[in-house]
Amino acid sequence: MTIREIKEDDNSAIESIIKATLPEFGLPTVGTAYEDIETTRMFESYQGNKEVYYILEDNGKVVGGGGIKKLANTEDNICELQKMYFAPEARGKGYGKKMFNKCMLSAKEMGYERCYLESASALKTAISMYEKNGFEHLGGPMGGTGHFSCGVWMIKKL
Repeated sequence: MTIREIKEDDNSAIESIIKATLPEFGLPTVGTAYEDIETTRMFESYQGNKEVYYILEDNGKVVGGGGIKKLANTEDNICELQKMYFAPEARGKGYGKKMFNKCMLSAKEMGYERCYLESASALKTAISMYEKNGFEHLGGPMGGTGHFSCGVWMIKKL
């Protein structure tokens, strides 16, 4: 298992994982990462200042990813944990926790003060991990991400 920064030729593999995971958990495709233009060009979408997207690779195969980017439409020094999805064969092995830790370390190193995330109540394992790692629930969304189908909003001081 390797966690590395995304390369351009990873785009289709990570897009496929993201677009397969949402329906698998019964989540809507409208108002989620499924319809984000970023999802179709992940490499290009994470080339700016203070942003990174990591790929989880297992035996040379892309099996997941997760990233950090400044929270859209805010002036505060808040990042967002974005598009952390894993193929079924990568789940239950501790890879999600390793990816999460890598993203949180990167957010701190980039100088962010807080980290925000959006999720869905069906993703119970992920939400439990966020809670155990200091994320607190919010009563509504921040930043106007466009993901209006997400019903869980959380934030953590870094």
